[in-house]
Amino acid sequence: SGTMLPRLVVSRRRGLTLSQVRSVFSKPPRGNYAQIESADIDHFRSILGDKGVVTDAEQLATLNTDWMRKYKGQSSLGLKPTTTEQVSKILKHCNKRRLAVVPQGGNTGLVGGSVPVWDEVVISLQRMNQIRSFDQVSGVLVTESGAILQSVEEYLEQRGYTVPLDLGAKGSCQIGGNASTNAGGLRLLRYGSLHGTILGVEAVLADGRIFDGLSTLRKDNTGYDLKQLFIGAEGTLGIITALSLVCPPKPKSVNVAFLGLDSFEKVQELFVRTKQELGEILSAYEFLDRASMDLVLKHHASLGAKDPLDSKQPFYVLIETSGSNMEHDKEKLISFLDSIMSTGLVSDGTIAADKAQIKSLWYIRENITESLQREGKVYKYDVSLPVGKMYDLVENMRQRLSYNPKIGVVGYGHLGDANLHLNIHEPSYTDQTLGLVEPYVYEFTSSHKGSISAEHGLGAMKASHIHYSKSDTLISLMKDVKQLFDPNGILNPYKVLPPHNTGDSK
Repeated sequence: SGTMLPRLVVSRRRGLTLSQVRSVFSKPPRGNYAQIESADIDHFRSILGDKGVVTDAEQLATLNTDWMRKYKGQSSLGLKPTTTEQVSKILKHCNKRRLAVVPQGGNTGLVGGSVPVWDEVVISLQRMNQIRSFDQVSGVLVTESGAILQSVEEYLEQRGYTVPLDLGAKGSCQIGGNASTNAGGLRLLRYGSLHGTILGVEAVLADGRIFDGLSTLRKDNTGYDLKQLFIGAEGTLGIITALSLVCPPKPKSVNVAFLGLDSFEKVQELFVRTKQELGEILSAYEFLDRASMDLVLKHHASLGAKDPLDSKQPFYVLIETSGSNMEHDKEKLISFLDSIMSTGLVSDGTIAADKAQIKSLWYIRENITESLQREGKVYKYDVSLPVGKMYDLVENMRQRLSYNPKIGVVGYGHLGDANLHLNIHEPSYTDQTLGLVEPYVYEFTSSHKGSISAEHGLGAMKASHIHYSKSDTLISLMKDVKQLFDPNGILNPYKVLPPHNTGDSK
């Protein structure tokens, strides 16, 4: 909209103080919610038993803090149900008492969506981890929310199938959390988003009613597709307790090439060529810059990370193909690589010879995030932009922060999905850096009609910035939906939507 561009110009000035920037992110006032009393705890014990009620300080510290240790709540109570009926009874009580709750999966998010802002009751889905059924013919899996993504993957692999989702955090993230955040991941290019692969959802509404939409049908045009509202809603409309997922056959043939290029323009040109010539077997197209590579080599060399190419390059692309015929797929990939190398599009490259080499090439891409955490304090941004503008944001940020050589800026991500992960690291958080980074990142993204959250969600971090990606009309409609599903505002308050009158009925 026309109001965005002038702000973009204004934000180029230095000098936003940390307090000014934090005023946007500062913890919103506590909503008009009740506080936990001993009678509430006794009631929850009658539903869950002693094992399902957490009041121990050490265990609560884990539930209150995200994995980056960036967000920390003050909850005095955690609940661990094992059935949908128990979740229903919990929410019915909480809604009646106006007790705010936050649903929590593997707690691997990056925007503070799964931890309390104040003293919300934490409802952990950890113990709801059973796979209910799998249809070998249709490939449809029905699983509870608390199942770990990697466990689901292993279950399916034994049956010749795979999950249409792959994340670096798969060893700890939960499938329900993936659905609640509409997680994207490394192979969205091949399998599409969870909005397409999730066939049905079972969820519990704020008043305890059970949304029984656990369909296993690929086709069902009877009325509104209400399950879609829960996918990506981050637990603000209901708590997903189970879902059905259509799963593709496990590829019999997987090949990976790792290529070096001397410009981002060539990264884009290569993507076009890759789609044209490898389209039907292409499963991933990931890019990273040299700064990302250097960080992984610095922090993971002792763990086996090494530069797969003979020469240093400004940009790298990882291409993965997945198919059913190893000989055909490998021959096709090698022919493609010969073609692009001969034209000078690619400066250097290698192709994995076996599963171990495939793993080592993916290791570089998947360990950028952890390497950043080891480097220092990190400002993390996950944006969608027109592909041609993606690296402009990285270069602009390097220019804005060039005054301090201790600040590093790296860019990497899912180029096939136009999704950039922009990360800025420095020894400690400072007023000046934050003031130069925000709101510029959001304004740049908005000015190019991008999204300020490509796959991580809004959570607590970006709730106040939703207007950079959504119009007033859309935000108003979202608030209406929230009011309809959760009139008392007890479900994951202070997240997704800008806080206003939290916990107050209209």
